[in-house]
Amino acid sequence: MTLRNNDLTDTDLAVSDADPSLYNEDLAPLPASRRTWGWFAIFNVWSNDIQSLAGYTLAASLFITAGINGWFVFAAILLSGFIIKVLVDLSGRPSVKYGFPFPVLARASMGVRGAQFPAIVRAVVAIFWYGAQTYFASTAISLAINALLGRPGGAEFLGMDWVSWASYVLASALQVALFLGGIERIAGFLNIAGPAVYLVMIALLVAIWVQVGAELPQAVGTIFSRADVTGWAAFSAFAGVTGTMVAYFAAVVINFGDFARNVRTEKAMRFGNLTGLPISLALFTFLSVFITAGAYLLYQGGQGEPLTNPADIVGLVDNVPLTVLAAVTFLVATLGINVVANFIPPSYSLSNINPAKISFRKAGMITAVAGFIIGALWVAVISSIGLPKFVDTLGAVLAPLYGIIIADYYFVRKQRLNLHDLYSINPKGAYYFSGGWNRRALVAFGLAAVFSILAVWLPQLAQLSGFAWLFGAALGGIFHWVAMRKFVVQTSHHDR
Repeated sequence: MTLRNNDLTDTDLAVSDADPSLYNEDLAPLPASRRTWGWFAIFNVWSNDIQSLAGYTLAASLFITAGINGWFVFAAILLSGFIIKVLVDLSGRPSVKYGFPFPVLARASMGVRGAQFPAIVRAVVAIFWYGAQTYFASTAISLAINALLGRPGGAEFLGMDWVSWASYVLASALQVALFLGGIERIAGFLNIAGPAVYLVMIALLVAIWVQVGAELPQAVGTIFSRADVTGWAAFSAFAGVTGTMVAYFAAVVINFGDFARNVRTEKAMRFGNLTGLPISLALFTFLSVFITAGAYLLYQGGQGEPLTNPADIVGLVDNVPLTVLAAVTFLVATLGINVVANFIPPSYSLSNINPAKISFRKAGMITAVAGFIIGALWVAVISSIGLPKFVDTLGAVLAPLYGIIIADYYFVRKQRLNLHDLYSINPKGAYYFSGGWNRRALVAFGLAAVFSILAVWLPQLAQLSGFAWLFGAALGGIFHWVAMRKFVVQTSHHDR
């Protein structure tokens, strides 16, 4: 089989005689003539990822549970935005240069067969996130239906009544329909959804701020802070917030190449990352913490458990048209980014397992079914561990893989890849290693993953939990570099 090289420019590479078990049209290098994304498309990918109901809930949960001044929480989240920006600039550059998605890049470090391992790990993490985000999206539909029907209630199954189940099935169906529309339709969808969410959140904040009054900014800083959280405990809490937010984006960070391959230039990718991450994250966090604090004072009188889901907060406004409008807006935003961040990546990854038999769309249907099961268990089972720990755990699994892939591309390969060998099972190929698997990389992953996962769950390492993702990525990269330092990279005229 021959990879097409139509419309290739000096930044594109033709690959001939690709092995069918490593190639299909979706995994092939994307020629420059088919790259249509500018910086605004990348901006909207991040803005919508940030704007999801799960993103709001996480930011609000950290604001409430950190125990430090709310403005410090805001600063920690903003810092995480800059860290993520640097990380995705690194992971996106190879795909802008060569035009391939994440699973193909992983072949350079893990082996042409071994790349199935990080692809499967990434797919599993994405499916868990897909199910969780689908549940959060369904709460927006439930909000609208309950507002219109006056909360009919009824018997529950797995913690959800009939309205919740109907909403969950509808949210799942809408996401599949959006996925089947293709990447360009999804990008256009996000361009509309992003600004709409900000308009609704700003309107909600104004309505709350007018009623709470001038004391709201002070309340944001002090309402959930505790006097006993000082010194090292305060620093640890600050680091924990930063680390958890980095882990929240970990799934997209590692496979950012799936999106970057659609961008025309690296400069556009970098600018989209800058505007879509630190800047957009700062605005969304500002709105989230102010709305959470204001709603706690206004609707709950500063008593009880604070509401962290904006759909629940909107439900307290007692305005049916506003409730329905807000529900539709939050639904649109969450559906859009869930398809981009948690549907498309596992579809690429699952297709990579057997490209000849598993098409991109077939992989998408596998993702939809598995994610549906995960989301259905969210209320009754998964949510009991808490969203921050759920996020940290998934991030800890992915962290070493990111470190390995980045260290391999920048330090082992010196940013030069043999594109032909990435699609070849020739035993003499640069990425064949041992039967197609790089055992050095697998050992590096195992050693680093043990630490990053234990840092989340082992009480004795609790003070390091905020650093779990960063340490896991660093250790994975260092172990891989040490194991590969004597490895001689074979080059050819295909190398860049």
